[in-house]
Amino acid sequence: MTPFSHPRATRAAGQQTRRALLDAAGPLFAARGLAGVSQADIAAAAGTFPSQVTYYFGSKEALFVEAACRGVLRAATEVERAGDRTRTPRTYVRALVDTALASPALLTFVEASLLVRRRQELAPRVRETFARLHAEGERAVVENLAKRGWQIRTHPGEEARGFWAAILGVALESAASGEAFSAASADATVQLVLSLYAP
Repeated sequence: MTPFSHPRATRAAGQQTRRALLDAAGPLFAARGLAGVSQADIAAAAGTFPSQVTYYFGSKEALFVEAACRGVLRAATEVERAGDRTRTPRTYVRALVDTALASPALLTFVEASLLVRRRQELAPRVRETFARLHAEGERAVVENLAKRGWQIRTHPGEEARGFWAAILGVALESAASGEAFSAASADATVQLVLSLYAP
């Protein structure tokens, strides 16, 4: 006789397995990219079976996009926290840029964004993540302006979009050149973002 399995317990176990796969996949993809990681690698790191990647996500690529989006949103939270203790627009922007560029999640998200050109069924998750990056960035700009009495030359939403466009542009350039982020790239990004603030 098969033991009775409560649907809620099954759902909770499924959510735990799904989360374990995401937790394991994120660092692997950040270190080796999509092509450098197999379903077996992910399953071994998560303590699950390779077939569970397909069961919970549909494909390795779908898991990659999900992990990339999750990673960049977590990085955005770290970026926002980095500016909390700064006192001037320059130190605020510098803390944000340095924290963002230090995150391994950036290149993974750039790779996921390029992947969805060929896999349009995965595009909604990336679009939703961009919308959240911009909305949360706008909220952070507004909160910091109000708290510190700073002014910017443009709308807070445009400032947030400009920040992430600059950061992801540096990440893309770095990926194309095969080099780590340079101090010069970070300095140029700081100057670009600072140009949006009133003197």
